[in-house]
Amino acid sequence: MSTSAGMGASGDVTADDERLRRWRLVLGGGEADGTGRALTGTDAAMDGALTALYDRQARGRGTGEGRGRDRSAGLGGSAPSVARWLGDIRTYFPSSVVQVMQRDAIDRLGLATLLLEPEMLAAVEADVHLVGTLLSLNKAMPETTRETARAVVRKVVDDLEKRLATRTRATLTGALDRSARISRPRHRDVDWDRTIRANLKNYLPEYRTVVPERLVGHGRASQAVRKEVVLCIDQSGSMAASVVYASVFGAVLASMRSIATRLVVFDTAVVDLTDRLDDPVDVLFGTQLGGGTDINRALAHCQSKISRPADTVVVLISDLYEGGIRDEMLKRVAAMKASGVQFVALLALSDEGAPAYDRDHAAALAALGAPAFACTPDLFPEVMAAALEKRPLPIPTA
Repeated sequence: MSTSAGMGASGDVTADDERLRRWRLVLGGGEADGTGRALTGTDAAMDGALTALYDRQARGRGTGEGRGRDRSAGLGGSAPSVARWLGDIRTYFPSSVVQVMQRDAIDRLGLATLLLEPEMLAAVEADVHLVGTLLSLNKAMPETTRETARAVVRKVVDDLEKRLATRTRATLTGALDRSARISRPRHRDVDWDRTIRANLKNYLPEYRTVVPERLVGHGRASQAVRKEVVLCIDQSGSMAASVVYASVFGAVLASMRSIATRLVVFDTAVVDLTDRLDDPVDVLFGTQLGGGTDINRALAHCQSKISRPADTVVVLISDLYEGGIRDEMLKRVAAMKASGVQFVALLALSDEGAPAYDRDHAAALAALGAPAFACTPDLFPEVMAAALEKRPLPIPTA
């Protein structure tokens, strides 16, 4: 505390200087920034990395935009200069910022094709959005790049599984146990802890005992397949992050013996990737991001695979921009729900903000008792647990 008290005017000047420094980095220099601040050393290097990506002249080169400014920057189409830039931003910025800057470079400067070079892939910071970009380039990817790309995707998938798998299995195992609980168990199947808690009101003080009027237990087939889950995933370009997360969750669900999991991806065609669920990387490279959307056709395929409607959960992950037959899609959802299927509609499965989606179709599904909402990966286990137990879904508030 004595140090803080003794700073006086010097401390105020330091704080003002830091504010000017930050504003100078944000505004990018030039006559219009108004800070009058010059940058040196590391700050100058950071400013150069930002200028290469966000300077107007860099973005407008060849279009006439940004003329009249003295600053020149940009990554151009040179792989060596991009590789150096990637190394710079990883040196000067934290990983979360690096991922945002990489994404902006791909979107603003058209650098996606450079990712087809193995040495370029080795320099990037791997994240869900980069995986989405790689998957969209899958068909154009040369063999020399494919193994490097798989290694990048594998790293992201492994990190996601470490983050999500344990909690997902624990949450869904609990839901399955509760849904399998029976009220007339055999003696060896009685769950005595839950039975005692359920009968505490029947405690007899004079006998110091609980009279178990209601027994609680588990079915003998607790390890057998009790539920079926169908993940139906829209693989249009806007759903890239959702495809990545859904593939990881599909692999986690498939590893649980008491859940029979099916994974279907679609655009205007439908591809069943259930036989690849033991490896989510294989699932991801079996997708083809982009193209149109035919939700009705995808749901028709899923519906044809349902053998036990009352024990089945269908999860549609889509922005609901239907290119197929809208009325047939809605009739199909209504028919599945009428047969006992638990139907869940997720507008997105990602950490992003509110997605763009077809509001009319979302409202139509809600009218059928299938509200459509965006879901984060951390919430997904709770959503699935509620669906398995046939209780109201934990829909996040807007």
